[in-house]
Amino acid sequence: MTTGRVNPDFTLDDQGINGLGNVYYNLLEPALVEEALKRNEGKLGQGGALLVTTGAHTGRSPKDKFVVRTKDVEDTIWWENNTPMAPDAFDVLYADMLEHMKGKDYFVQDLFGGADPAHRLDVRVVTELAWHSQFIRTMLRRPALSELDGFVADFTIINCPTFKADAEKHGCRSETVIALNFEKKIILIGGTEYAGENKKSVFTLLNYILPGKGVMAMHCSANHAPNNPVDTAIFFGLSGTGKTTLSADPSRILIGDDEHGWSERGTFNFEGGCYAKTINLSAEAEPEIYATTSKFGTVIENMVFDEHTKELDFEDNSLTDNMRCAYPLDYISNASKTALGGHPKNIILLTCDAFGVLPPIARLTPAQAMYHFLSGFTSKTPGTEVGVAEPIPTFSTCFGAPFMPRRPEAYGNLLRDKIAKHGATCWLVNTGWTGGAYGTGSRMPIKATRNLLTSALDGSLAEVEFRKDENFGFDVPVAVAGVADILLDPRRTWTDKDAYDAQAEKLVTMFSDNFEQYLAYIDEDVKAAAIG
Repeated sequence: MTTGRVNPDFTLDDQGINGLGNVYYNLLEPALVEEALKRNEGKLGQGGALLVTTGAHTGRSPKDKFVVRTKDVEDTIWWENNTPMAPDAFDVLYADMLEHMKGKDYFVQDLFGGADPAHRLDVRVVTELAWHSQFIRTMLRRPALSELDGFVADFTIINCPTFKADAEKHGCRSETVIALNFEKKIILIGGTEYAGENKKSVFTLLNYILPGKGVMAMHCSANHAPNNPVDTAIFFGLSGTGKTTLSADPSRILIGDDEHGWSERGTFNFEGGCYAKTINLSAEAEPEIYATTSKFGTVIENMVFDEHTKELDFEDNSLTDNMRCAYPLDYISNASKTALGGHPKNIILLTCDAFGVLPPIARLTPAQAMYHFLSGFTSKTPGTEVGVAEPIPTFSTCFGAPFMPRRPEAYGNLLRDKIAKHGATCWLVNTGWTGGAYGTGSRMPIKATRNLLTSALDGSLAEVEFRKDENFGFDVPVAVAGVADILLDPRRTWTDKDAYDAQAEKLVTMFSDNFEQYLAYIDEDVKAAAIG
């Protein structure tokens, strides 16, 4: 039996996916929540939120992600960063997954990746779980009902958590597998219930396709000034660095919190929703995001709650530090209705420095911006990936290496060219530790970070006195209204100044050693901006 609205010429049967049980096409939120509850996939929370858990996987599994090594992508994939899968192995995996699916019910969502019609990707997502269908419907852009009648997908994602891969037979690593086949335009996800794999698969696709069209694909959040989309700011950063929190500024219009493109026409969100971490979330610090946790259809992942009242516990991380909520953009009162912005006026590179060395903000030259963009220094925070129990200093190029199919220079050169063409002021913002490294120091005060960003975005920060940082060579403000001067000079926040100097020297060496891999691919101005 089939239910729902779909292009009659583009059903699963037309795609060779047949023998299933009930197929539910493009159900809306009330029906999806009903189905999830009926199937005991979750519980109804306060306000109609859907409370779910994801089992053993509470974060992404990057080591289980593969790109099929077909001739069309052989020369353009960054194979040192993307594990290859043989085409024959993928074919066996696909056949075995289709066989496993027979007789079972599935949910189909036909959605858009990208708010700009000129550059969007039409994606069909087939899920075994009703709540996964609700999640991806929340996270991607939702077509009007009339647009479904002629919908034909560019790519199809099949997510089947109960399917367990065979590492030897399927050419993968474990029972969990995420396999991208650009030639067949199919992505297979098996052995994990973590819903974030769905959205990041779409992001990976766009990260490959768009640069080939001269469009910059970015792991960033974005906002713009009220009534002035030309005054756009973008915030690069890995999970846990503050992309969602800092872009959700009530004094600005939110374009999106995670994934964007920068085309010849400006900035556009890839998504139609937000996926925010909820650990220690409070109504006082982040009222808009907090409010979404008790709104209808918001998906609450891996949060502990009172079984009787369904009240959420925002401090209990016994399931994971990576507890999250997924909600549509329009649940944020100041969200853009179009999800479009202008060419960025300010570019912020967010880093979470577990060494406690970097200042809370620094101004970068364009060459320094490309250097830090390619370096992508931050700290992986607990819960965002399997096995991360405490912050781990890491270099994730372009602030999103797990989602970058092409070599880093492809993205770095696009960013440099767009900065040169359109002009932008670039900033490095540290949301990590101050007064010492992780375990000794404390997290940078969010109030100080917000005050510094406000000054950067309104232009007043450019007018203050700056000093040259002796370790990294960038400009650091000496004094900013509303921010304690001591925070602006990290060395002063350390009790043991010799320990700071040793830590800074260690970090500079790490930067220098990491950047050796890019020296053969970059221009002289970026080489001159290199540290060490």
